[in-house]
Amino acid sequence: MTLPRLRSSLVRLLPLLAIIAVAILVAACAGGPTGSPGASGGSPGPTATPQSAIPLRPVPPSDFLAFVFTPIFQGFFILLAVLDTVTHNIAIAIILMTIIIRIILIPVFRRQTVSTRRTQMLAPEVKEIQRRFKGDRLKQQEAQRQLYAERGINPASGCLPALLQILLLIPMYSVISQGLQNFNPQAMLDVFGVQLIDLHCSATPNLDAAGHILPCLDAVAFGVNWGVPEVILGQPGGMLSGLSLLAVISSLLQLVQSRMALPPHDPAMADDAQYKVQRQMAYLFPFISILYGSFLPAGLFLYWITSTIFSIVQQYLIIGWGGMFPLFGWRPAFATGHAPRFPVVLPPPVDPKSRPATSPLGGATGRAAQADKTIRHKERGRQGRRGRRR
Repeated sequence: MTLPRLRSSLVRLLPLLAIIAVAILVAACAGGPTGSPGASGGSPGPTATPQSAIPLRPVPPSDFLAFVFTPIFQGFFILLAVLDTVTHNIAIAIILMTIIIRIILIPVFRRQTVSTRRTQMLAPEVKEIQRRFKGDRLKQQEAQRQLYAERGINPASGCLPALLQILLLIPMYSVISQGLQNFNPQAMLDVFGVQLIDLHCSATPNLDAAGHILPCLDAVAFGVNWGVPEVILGQPGGMLSGLSLLAVISSLLQLVQSRMALPPHDPAMADDAQYKVQRQMAYLFPFISILYGSFLPAGLFLYWITSTIFSIVQQYLIIGWGGMFPLFGWRPAFATGHAPRFPVVLPPPVDPKSRPATSPLGGATGRAAQADKTIRHKERGRQGRRGRRR
């Protein structure tokens, strides 16, 4: 493999590697951004105080990273505590919290979906630019940048929502793994000295019959403890040490979401390297969840499953079934000729004469304008023939 191809492959894999790194980092940082300062440091010995036995409190500004994430943690935890108080079911509270967060973020993810779809619609024009400026990468990039600007595409709008989702996972992980396991998280429900909700937590840790610390919030619903990892095979605690059913469900739903985000299958693009990589990633990326299903809490997967279902519905309304079908050669009748409720449209193309002469796409005195002068317009042709008859 040549160096440019190797570099290109690494660039495409960076988002995948980043997500794996974040997942490992989140799992490793069990102390979390809102843990008590005395809860970390040193190797835990046989008499070390369990993290769940140390009341959760906002961290001081001296711990900058944790201090930055604390307001987000508090916002999520307050919302979860309120919903749990209303529903008396932590699983339903997590689902409702996820839906509320996704409703707030609808404009952000809509821009991502629209931008992605417009980029797919412009693929033939981008390919023509690559053909026209073959061997000149700088002109290719400049022409592509100008084309995207003219047709209402912001490349950053496709990356920011994905980054936002990853960043939200860190405080959400702490809310579920610590907030649902701690015996007294009451301090996280106080804002500027005002107690927003009273959970009536015990002042000292209480133990159950097995010697485990009883959390203030009831983390068990539908027979599942949503604050700890839940596996159906093996043992929880390490990567691939067990198989989580929730991780499998999450992976399958992410596969549906990824395939819907793809453009409809085009046999003419089958030999395009970028097209191949894009479709391969749509198959491989969703199943990363299975790798860390045995050490992330079940509630985090419930959050991710609900968020993915929300994304599927949002994509269906904007781009329809996209590249979901054919699936193993099967195309159902309901997907044939389906039109989305809010279809994506491209802004009309810009008149080449309005571009500057230095534009790589062709300006007022550039290639496009020169080509336009050589065109024999119909009206001019008729006048010419009438003139000859005279």
